[in-house]
Amino acid sequence: MRSLGRALTLLALLVMPGIPALAQPAMPSPAGGGTPALPATAVPTPLKNVGYDQRLGESLPMDAPVRDEAGRTAPLRAFFGPRPVVFVLAYFRCSMLCNVVLDDLAASLKVVPFTAGKDYDVVVVSFDPQDTPALAAAKKDEIVARYGKPETAPAWHFLTAGPVGPEKSIAAITRAVGFRYYWDTETRQFAHAAGIVLLTPTGRISRYLYGVEFPAKDVRLGLVEASGDRIGSVVDQLLLYCFHYNPTIGKYSAVVLNIVRLGGAITVIGLLLMVVLLRLRESHSLGSA
Repeated sequence: MRSLGRALTLLALLVMPGIPALAQPAMPSPAGGGTPALPATAVPTPLKNVGYDQRLGESLPMDAPVRDEAGRTAPLRAFFGPRPVVFVLAYFRCSMLCNVVLDDLAASLKVVPFTAGKDYDVVVVSFDPQDTPALAAAKKDEIVARYGKPETAPAWHFLTAGPVGPEKSIAAITRAVGFRYYWDTETRQFAHAAGIVLLTPTGRISRYLYGVEFPAKDVRLGLVEASGDRIGSVVDQLLLYCFHYNPTIGKYSAVVLNIVRLGGAITVIGLLLMVVLLRLRESHSLGSA
């Protein structure tokens, strides 16, 4: 009966967008890493043990030691600069949910009218203490290729925990983001949330976007807000007037009243222009007569 309950829970998670799921495949338990495993007899409540607790405005632990794809150790702040950051928590031995998130992120960023390295950076941090820089480098190559702009590779950072006390770095980062996950001893894999986080250039949390699909509009507006309006155009400002971030669903929703106001303003401006054009035409006709 317990196995049937787990199967139904997994099926429900996989078919519902924005809800956490179990990552594949089965693998050895991290040596002392990750969130403490639940007892094998416990059937976890997904929304209780897995998900995101929104911590808008809070900062990441910028001094936490991490390793880049080449194995160099540096504090997290070394991968932040003057641009907003698309931040992802994933693990590189995962062949299912994490890949779906990263693949769709690359596809979404590909159509957003901003460029990695010019308008934003991407930071992906593994929460598996057994992930290695070699795995990070391989995953980076795969995702940058999907993005389709190999020249932007320096703006993509795939990081693993520092070599000394990796569990502490992972715990500090995941706790700051409000990322809840656990190691399932029966399925021998991580259960974790799906989504991305948009950060300011200084590492403050600006927006959460949930699920495994990230509409280009949401990513675009989130980056504009995370940048402090330093990127984007007049069109982006108009969109931000008409669409506001809804933290409950992690998406940008239309503000009907603002859309009506904008439509009314455009109508008034159109009428005024029409009056001016008619007056000019009338004056021109009288002058010709």
